[in-house]
Amino acid sequence: MRIRTILGNTVLWIFLLAFAFITLIPVVITVLGSFKTNAELTTGATFLPSSWHFSNYAEAWTQANFSKYTLNSLIISLSAVVGTLLVSSMAAYVVDRMDFFGKKIYIGLQSFTMFVAVGAVVLRPQFDLMVKLHLHSSLWGVILILISAHASIFFILFSFMKGIPRELDEAALIDGSSLGRTFWRIILPLLGPGLGVGALFTFRGAWNEYLLPLVFTMTNPKLQTLTVGLANLRYGSSAAMQIHLMMAGACLSILPMLLAYILANKTFIQVTAGSVKG
Repeated sequence: MRIRTILGNTVLWIFLLAFAFITLIPVVITVLGSFKTNAELTTGATFLPSSWHFSNYAEAWTQANFSKYTLNSLIISLSAVVGTLLVSSMAAYVVDRMDFFGKKIYIGLQSFTMFVAVGAVVLRPQFDLMVKLHLHSSLWGVILILISAHASIFFILFSFMKGIPRELDEAALIDGSSLGRTFWRIILPLLGPGLGVGALFTFRGAWNEYLLPLVFTMTNPKLQTLTVGLANLRYGSSAAMQIHLMMAGACLSILPMLLAYILANKTFIQVTAGSVKG
């Protein structure tokens, strides 16, 4: 029995280490490649840079207009996070706590949007809708579309909502609290871990979004996001591929995501316990 346990743990560790290696090796190659010259990357002769070119980061920052594009990406990502969490948390609260006509249909439609990948099929209708709302040449059109894709966050918060005792609502109702006041003052603070997880996933999706910002900023390049700006680094003024600058820009672009993961890390271990005493 002991030999079987040791063998099982050994196989598990081998699998985990292999998976970690496969996951991290592209990141390592990108980081090392960001310090190489374009010629060195093209030939692929060495794994480590023959000389470390830190100037690649300064050049990528300048050519990609990082300061402006990063601000645009932050505006879209943070606005999408706030809007998505607001809509999803209110929807989860109402669906979990109240019974109304069409409740099962609503949950079914939310599930349907998660498992059917429509992708670029709905891009034209979305753009036409934003044209009618006069939001087709601004960041708000992108933000509204990103907020509307909140089904996965809804179900995350819906599952967290089920872990909050209904006795809290009943106690608040006895004290004369309204439905809205109960949600804002009692329920929402207890959704902290779920909100953190939802914020992380929403921020990641909005930050990495490429197609929507590309389409909606064609007429106004100043509104381009960082993902679109990085793609513009591919070719320089001489029409030659600038892989070294793209890698340097990619390394810079992942820093906000790393910061978001660090800030949201605590939400994965928090629990909503002890809210009601017997």
